[in-house]
Amino acid sequence: MSEADKFQMEQTVEAALQDLLAELAENPVIIDYKTIEEQAKNHPKLSELAEAIKFQQKQAVKFAHYGKPVAEQEAIKQADELMREFEDHPLVVTYRQRLIEANDLLQYVTNLIEKEVNIALTLKFEDALTNYQSNEKE
Repeated sequence: MSEADKFQMEQTVEAALQDLLAELAENPVIIDYKTIEEQAKNHPKLSELAEAIKFQQKQAVKFAHYGKPVAEQEAIKQADELMREFEDHPLVVTYRQRLIEANDLLQYVTNLIEKEVNIALTLKFEDALTNYQSNEKE
């Protein structure tokens, strides 16, 4: 395969990839995921909870470092409670559901592409083998 052929093939693959990405960006599953992701990132209560969790975790580490096991356990308990509140927030629950749906879609597309590539390679290999065998007989 010449360099020009390789370059043409790379351009073809890149164009197909860009088309696929554009189609995925317009898919309702991906749109819903991106929408809920943006809402979660910009939700003040979730940001506040995340900061409080980090603070309590840092406190636990600090208390452990200074040999204060009771204070450490209390900080861990508070961090766990805040984490549960964060994880149970309706926006986080919805975000996780949309993430699973988007991941399932991407896995489906990936598997479909993989099957198509494997079929194409198998056919190409079989053609090459047939050509080789027919040349051997001559």
